[in-house]
Amino acid sequence: MSTPTQTTQPCAGCGASVAFAPGTTVLRCPYCGHEQPIAAPARAVREHSYDAFLAKPRVRSTAPNQFACPGCHARTESDAISKLCQFCGTALIADTTADSQIAPEAVLPFALDRQGARHHLRGWVKTRWFAPNRLKKVSEAESMKSTYLPHWTFDAGTVSDYTGQRGEHYWVTETYTENGQTKTRQVRRTRWYPAGGRVSRAFDDVLVSATGQVGKERLDELEPWPLKSAVPYQPGYVAGHHSLRYDTEPQSGLEQAKSRMAKIIEGDCRDDIGGDEQRVHSVNTSYSDVTFKLMLLPVWIGCYLFGGKTYQVLINGINGEVQGDRPYSTVKIVLAVLAVLAVVTAVVWIYAVNHG
Repeated sequence: MSTPTQTTQPCAGCGASVAFAPGTTVLRCPYCGHEQPIAAPARAVREHSYDAFLAKPRVRSTAPNQFACPGCHARTESDAISKLCQFCGTALIADTTADSQIAPEAVLPFALDRQGARHHLRGWVKTRWFAPNRLKKVSEAESMKSTYLPHWTFDAGTVSDYTGQRGEHYWVTETYTENGQTKTRQVRRTRWYPAGGRVSRAFDDVLVSATGQVGKERLDELEPWPLKSAVPYQPGYVAGHHSLRYDTEPQSGLEQAKSRMAKIIEGDCRDDIGGDEQRVHSVNTSYSDVTFKLMLLPVWIGCYLFGGKTYQVLINGINGEVQGDRPYSTVKIVLAVLAVLAVVTAVVWIYAVNHG
């Protein structure tokens, strides 16, 4: 269980708690507007050996982080790395170096502020056909939360031995009868030849979600992310924003990463087979120099309740890509159907009048 840690440094102007300002490299005071630069990182983002991780004994604590707010002195618990005190709004950040969990190595800082996120959300809402009016209110809500979500990235060298078949097309003339007449046509056939070989590829930053609190499919739809723009993790970048701890272990993350790699490797096998068509029967892949890191990615998260069900909307905190669930308004659908029927009825009536 981690111990409480400091908040971000207090505002030099008024002493209040400062927060990271999206799209900048500064901490900004929400009260007086004073800005303080985030110190330049002392090192580059590092990759960590997966084999060394497995060899090192580690007992991971699943206990929540404990926070002691220096503003109002409230003591709270949370699975977050960073959050705002629910009593006074002070930015709280857990000491990741004191936890038995793996510490974040990199962070992709928010580029989109709340106003920018709302702009993209309004654009998305306008394109949702037959959505209830309540969906439109989501874009105006202040309940959207800027959240850093944990992800694993994996690097690996791969060598894959495969077996399969190469298909080559050829054409034959076929005779057939149509309406009593004999005709011919060209028909394509395929000859299959055995194939096998070896392909290799170096994978870099294969991305896997490390949290089960947000749907994996939705997160995948927010890609791509400019991972090369990530910076070494510093508490300043998460100050004033919510950050989740990971709940997917690296071992499980690597298996998911290998599944992603396998799709690309199969494509390499097909390219190596050549021909007009390919069949891949088996692929045996060996992995070397596997490295990984924990990275925090920026997502604006909004939720709303409709018909007793909660719907979630996610916004990429870099480019504004919006993905989310949405309900359908039965009333709007019925009205649309009635409108179409009315138009069809009117057209039929006019036709009948003019040709009766």
